[in-house]
This record gives sequence, structure tokens and C-alpha cells, in this order.
Amino acid sequence: MQVLIAEDDGISRRMLEVTLAKWGHEVVSTSNGAEALRMLQETNVSVAILDWMMPEMDGVDVCRHAREQLDKRPLYFILLTAKGRKEDIIAGLQAGANDYVTKPFDRAELQARLSVGVRVIELQMQLAARVTELQEALARVKELQGLLPICCYCKRVRDDQNYWRQVEVYIAEHSSVQFSHGICPACYEKVVRPDFERAGSKK
Repeated sequence: MQVLIAEDDGISRRMLEVTLAKWGHEVVSTSNGAEALRMLQETNVSVAILDWMMPEMDGVDVCRHAREQLDKRPLYFILLTAKGRKEDIIAGLQAGANDYVTKPFDRAELQARLSVGVRVIELQMQLAARVTELQEALARVKELQGLLPICCYCKRVRDDQNYWRQVEVYIAEHSSVQFSHGICPACYEKVVRPDFERAGSKK
């Protein structure tokens, strides 16, 4: 998965780039928060590792603005921070970060937290695809609604253009129903049997 790294320290940024590439991720990177926000806006990157303190815009502000501007996209943010106070961590999470790793970070811990983020994004994307499929399927289904005028003699129904149609034709055109014709017992006794008996008496 493509992962954005925003880190103003060149050595740390390069170490993250190499490490994530070894883990199989496609990496894009920047050294400041404003550029990180622009890249999130202009690309399909969904997972980002953001340094808390950066020029122009810090990681917390990137999270906040991205959540406001890209609210329909699945996003997962991990903050890299030297701040260890509970109040700071809470502020970062409230701004829209999903997780955090304290500096100097442990590679195994970062890999584990990043793996969680990737799984979350993949599940969200799968869910969004299923929702889209369901919406498309529902859009293809025609529903019969409202009052349906039907003739009490011939049982034809009146459509929206004021034409009288056979009921099975009308229903087939306005729903996913398909008809197979048969004869009910009552009609067999009332119509079909007398026809057979009349035909037999003429022989």
C-alpha cells in the first residue's frame, strides 16, 4: 500500500523511507505539513505517518484539516511524537490521528501499528465497494408503488401513459419478476374441463 511520510528531519525521513520500502510499501514523502496536506488532497494516499512538529503546519493540524476536507475518504494517520504527556496524546487523537508512536520509535512497534492501519483501510475500502455494489443493484430494481388502476372485468392495468396493459406485462416491466403461465384449479374446473368435455362430446 502507498504510505505518505511527512518528516522534516532528513535522516529520520530517509530511515523511514528505507524501512517502509523493505516492508513492501510504496512510499511518498515530504518535509513539511503543508505539503503533506496537499499530497493527501491530490492523491489517493490513505495511510500517513506524520511527524508532530514540522514547518508550516504540524502533524496535528494536518490531521485536523484532512479530516475536515476529505471526510468521505478512508484515512489513517499515525503521529510520530517526542511528546509523551497524556494531554498531548489526547489532543492529537482528538484532532483526527488514529494512532501514535513516540520517538525514538521501535521498528517492530511501528510495523505493528502500521499493519493495523493498512488492515483498517483495506476493510473500509472493501465495505465502500460493497455499499456501491448494493446501491447500483438497488438502482436497477424497479419497485411498484402507489395506486394501481385495474379493470374489474378484463383485469388489465392502466400504466402512466393511460394505456391498458395485461397485468403480467405491466408487473414484469416495473419489477424483476418473471412470469411462467399455468392454470389454477378453479379455472381448470370452470373453463378447461368444460372445454374438454364439449370437445369429447362432439366426437
